[in-house]
Amino acid sequence: MASGAESVRIPVSGAEALAAAVTAPDGEPAAVLVLWPALGVPAGYYAPFCAELAARGVAVVAVDLRGQGESGPRPSRRSTHGYHVLASRDFPAVTAAVRERFGTGVPLFLLGHSIGGQAAVLAAAREPKAVDGLVLVASGSVDFRGFPGVGRWRVLASSQALALIATLWGYWPGHRLGFGGRQPARLMRDWARLGRTGRFAPAGADLDYEQALAALELPVLAVSLPGDRLAPPGAVDRLVAKLPAASVDRHHHTPADGESADHVRWARSGGGIAELIAGWLPGR
Repeated sequence: MASGAESVRIPVSGAEALAAAVTAPDGEPAAVLVLWPALGVPAGYYAPFCAELAARGVAVVAVDLRGQGESGPRPSRRSTHGYHVLASRDFPAVTAAVRERFGTGVPLFLLGHSIGGQAAVLAAAREPKAVDGLVLVASGSVDFRGFPGVGRWRVLASSQALALIATLWGYWPGHRLGFGGRQPARLMRDWARLGRTGRFAPAGADLDYEQALAALELPVLAVSLPGDRLAPPGAVDRLVAKLPAASVDRHHHTPADGESADHVRWARSGGGIAELIAGWLPGR
């Protein structure tokens, strides 16, 4: 049984802090997952999924990405963060805080959804000893080559147009245009660069992320969903292909009756995926 979610704030640097919700089982958890959301999706949206995991003995710390949900600052023309800041500053600070709270004896995994999974693999590549593994749900590379048919060209065109609008506007006004929420221009340019080149080369990077990913030796569970047009199986395969040294379990999930296979709405009826994750975690 889950004991309910607890709202916390996790210091990052200086006055900066990220908002998170801790959902823990009654008793000692078998593992703790740090959940990083999709673009524009608040951490609170995952509450039903977190409760499903907690009911299976797994604690979850769902974190609002910088500038999303209850985490500030709100993206503006002054925002300068992209993938590199997420991977080098935000993820390590949260991981350390979660380790301190749950102790080093409880296995800790990063659970990334969509762009949250992309940033999670970069963070793990930077500090592979900081976590015990990765879980990726509906998280693929936005590399247009991973999308089927003519859809790949729509992905290429739309990702580049989005980055251009963000650059000209000063930030991505997704809250007005119906995709991804309000986001910093740098993050959107990093995202579009991945879509165009297939490589993680974020602005301001202090290491070769592609090289670090290739050397990452961690257990990884990568889950795709049928009908997911934003992270189809080919896109998920493109992302995990960057991890040749990792032990990857690749699963294409078939939802049960009443469960959604939508890129975002799966989190509102995620009992099947929670069961899959809880069954995969032991022994990792």
